[in-house]
Amino acid sequence: MTKLKAKAPEEVKPGHIKGMLFGASGAGKTWFALSFPAPYFIDTEGGADLNHYMQRLKVAGGSYMGPSDGACDFDTILAQIQALATEKHPYKTLVIDSITKVYQSCIAKEAERLGDKDAFGASKKPAIAYMRRLIAWINRLDMNVWFVAHEIDQWSGSGNDRTMVGKTADIFDKLIYELDLTLRVEKHNKGLRTATVTKSRLLGFPDGDRIDLQKAGADCGYEEFAARYGKDNLEGTASIIVIARPDQVADIKALLEVLKVSEEDVGKWLSKANVDTFEELTMEQADKMVTWLRSRVEVKK
Repeated sequence: MTKLKAKAPEEVKPGHIKGMLFGASGAGKTWFALSFPAPYFIDTEGGADLNHYMQRLKVAGGSYMGPSDGACDFDTILAQIQALATEKHPYKTLVIDSITKVYQSCIAKEAERLGDKDAFGASKKPAIAYMRRLIAWINRLDMNVWFVAHEIDQWSGSGNDRTMVGKTADIFDKLIYELDLTLRVEKHNKGLRTATVTKSRLLGFPDGDRIDLQKAGADCGYEEFAARYGKDNLEGTASIIVIARPDQVADIKALLEVLKVSEEDVGKWLSKANVDTFEELTMEQADKMVTWLRSRVEVKK
């Protein structure tokens, strides 16, 4: 019997979009993100609680969560994403604005805690760990997701040979690699805003291509985006994850104890399942793990 695991390629239907919007302040990032259907808006900066943003949310069938609700706390954000992934709700788009604020705030907090002991990027470790957990849950979430970020200068080379080659998002760099699409949003004049593709996995959005978000003062971003990506894909109802039952989790832990499985191996299994704890497994994943562990116990006997 072959040990090869690869399968014949199949046609994959596009799901909800997972992307990044970055740009200068006032470029129109938030306005564009809130044009997507039924947004669940996590406002980490508290800058979008003005009436025109609230009205846009209301028209789109969305809801608002601000700093006073815990929007700038990674644990709270993760708990909200887990709830969106596992509970029935009317929302179709998650917007986190800005991810820069919560990421940099976490680094600053750890740097203050470490004081003189902050060396070799130690203050970034908790923020990076949170970002990895966030990415794992975003990949499980059946919703459109827009991360909104500040922009910074992008440099190439080193030492005296360094040159600025453009702009990029001020965020954990691995996040962009995990997403379908990254757009740089720009305001050119009072009535013209665009989004330029800076990284893409999508045929309809080639690198360097430009999307009009506003022309002659009229919004057109969502319509143009949906025409390229597929409105049905963007507006589909979110399906939910059915997580493992407490008795399944208890069985897994008991069987692991019987088998004396090392923490290292447990960590590898959790990583392969794209979760941090057994409580985050789906019922199907938990059932398969219980079955396999029981088979190992029988072999051991």
